[in-house]
Parts: sequence; structure tokens; C-alpha cells
Amino acid sequence: MLSQKTIEIVKSTVPVLEKYGKDITTRFYERMFTNNPELLNIFNHANQKQGRQQTALANTVYAAAANIDNLAAIIPVVKQIGTKHRALEIKPEHYPIVGENLLGAIKDVLGDAATDEIINAWAEAYGVIADAFIGIEADMYKEAKEQPGGWAGFRNFVVDKKVKESDVITSFYLKPEDGSAIASYQAGQYITVKVLPEGEKYTSLRHYSLSDAPGKDYYRISVKREAGMGEKPDGVVSNYLHNSVQAGDIIQISAPAGEFVLDTKAVPAILISGGVGLTPMVSMLKTIVAEQPERKVTFIHGALNSQVHALKDEVEKVVNEHENAASYVAYSEPTEQDLAEMNFDKQGYIDLDWLKSILPSNQAEFYFCGPVPFMKIMYRTLKEWGVSEESIHFEFFGPAGTLEEDAVTV
Repeated sequence: MLSQKTIEIVKSTVPVLEKYGKDITTRFYERMFTNNPELLNIFNHANQKQGRQQTALANTVYAAAANIDNLAAIIPVVKQIGTKHRALEIKPEHYPIVGENLLGAIKDVLGDAATDEIINAWAEAYGVIADAFIGIEADMYKEAKEQPGGWAGFRNFVVDKKVKESDVITSFYLKPEDGSAIASYQAGQYITVKVLPEGEKYTSLRHYSLSDAPGKDYYRISVKREAGMGEKPDGVVSNYLHNSVQAGDIIQISAPAGEFVLDTKAVPAILISGGVGLTPMVSMLKTIVAEQPERKVTFIHGALNSQVHALKDEVEKVVNEHENAASYVAYSEPTEQDLAEMNFDKQGYIDLDWLKSILPSNQAEFYFCGPVPFMKIMYRTLKEWGVSEESIHFEFFGPAGTLEEDAVTV
């Protein structure tokens, strides 16, 4: 428990964190990677270069300070972050390193304003928050290891098949190298891939949604090759998987994880995706028709055109074989062949008028996933339609964030 004095001091720093939060977290990462370069094997370098992780941490620190007198309020966020930490194999010994460099960064940025009293209060508060993360993550590690087919850390998997799904998306079918059982998962969850591309100094880790229904003897991920634009570089891991990894190769993955999962309610499920965001939706679609054949499910996908539209035939096959399922496709820039064949349902983007025209009502559970701009539009669209907050479920690529603001929270 924190003393009342510590709580008051930490809360008094909230306005300062709101103003200088990103400066502090930027300096934090500079210090940590200088003092502990081995941690570059864990962090997403692309998010670092784009400033996303700095913003994410700044918002997390701000939220912790604002709720320091009621830390129970941030436990859901701790669990969400803890899930990713478990998937990345963040360990208890990493927390003192983070604490030391975070306090040093506060001192560096605020200078004399960061008095000993403030630094000591934050040290005490950080210790309590770190203990909460460590405790929650310990339970997650135990659960991942002790579940049937589970394991701790990273495990070797063989690429059983590599299948090109579109011009930009390729699926990888992964089976355990040792041939033993693998952990099941809930539709919507992801696995974490750890690779060391040739020429790279540090390992890279990425989360990829599982794109098939659970219960198989393999995991499938469907990966978009991320091409660089402007100052944004090519995706290190996605390009490595596309260009270098072949059937028979071995990659390491951690056990399935993730909070974005399909519920088992009987109400209709609406699955909306943009681009490669369809991967968890395909898993959800297949799970519903297999386990809830009476539940209505509608699969709605937006893409540029058929050339980049992955898993289309697979979704159509599921829909054609199950009366409870329906699907719709929107192409924003259909090709001439698309226009000739009319192999889509709407030209343009997914919008409210179209949703109202293809769905009987807004009384359903809505799930959506895709690039951040798409996510923001979908969130605003569903709120405008009057869909309740409890019926809106989503998954971000990269650091998670609120859809009502540009801020990134994880």
C-alpha cells in the first residue's frame, strides 16, 4: 500500500506528465537501450522509430499517475499489457531496469523540478505497479505452460506449408518440431514470432493473429508484407517471412495469447475487417459455424481490390456451406477485372448507410480489426449507429490505443 503522502505527490505530477510525458518516455528508451542494449532483442524497433512506443508508454505512465489512489481501476489495462508481456517473455528481472531508467528519464527531462521527494515518491509508486504486473504475469506464464499442449517461453515450430493468399499476404502453417501436442486457443488470439533475419543484430518479435479455427494440429498465420512508405521502412519481420522463410524452416513462437476473443453469446455476430485485419475474423467465422451453428454471423470485408484480398475463396466456401453465415465485400479501387466480374458488393468504403442496408439492425455483437485509420472510422460509425460500448469489440495492430483519440495507450 502506498502512503497518503506518496499518493498526493504522484498525483501532483499528473499535469507535468500530460505536458512532458512523451519527452520523458523518449529519453527513457534512449537511456535503457544505452544501458541495457540486450533489451533491443525484445522491443519493436519499427514502433520505436515511429514514436508509437514512446507515446504508448507516456499514456500508460499518465494513467497510472492519475489513478494512483485507486490502482484497481487500471487492473484491466495491466492485464491487457500483461498478456503481451507474457507473449514477449518479459521477465520479473526486467522491471528494476525499467524503473531505474524511467526515474532517470524523469530527472533528465524535468531537471531541478524533479526533486528528491518527487523521485522517491515515484520510486515507491513504480514498485507497487511493477509488483502488480509481475504477479499477474506470473499467473499467465503458469497458465500458458500448464495448459494441455502448453509451453513456457518460445518453442520451435516447422513451417509445414507456405501459401500465397494474395499479392501481399502469405499464410504460414506451423507445426511443432518435436511433434507433440500444441495448445488450443480462442478465436481472435495471436501467437508471437521471434526471428533473427540475416544481417540484423537483434532478434525481432511480432504478434500475428491466428487465421484458422482452433482444434487443428497446426497454427496458421496470414502475414501481410509491409512495404515502406516515406520515412516508414519496410517491415523487417514480414519481409523476412515472405522472402526468406520457406517450408521446412524453423521459427520460434510463444503460446497463443490475446484479450480480443469471440464471446459465446447467442446474439448475431458481425465481423468487420479491413485489409489483413481479416485474419482473426476468419478464425471467428469458422469457429461460429462449427460451434454455434444456430448463431447468425455476417462477415464484412473491405480491401483495395481482389489482387490484395486474401482468403476470399475460403470465406465464400464457409458461407456457402452454412445457412447461418453471410458475407459482403467492399473494394475501394476495384480492378477492371473486378468491375467486369462484379466479384464484390460495394465500390468504395464500408460506411454506415451500407451497413444499414445489409444488416437487419444494430442489435448484435460487433467485432472489427484492421489498420488504425480503418479502426477509428469503424468505431465512430458504430457509435453513430447507436451500438452500445459493450457490444463493440476490436483489436489493434501494434500498440493498442483508444479509438476516440490519437493517443496510444500500451
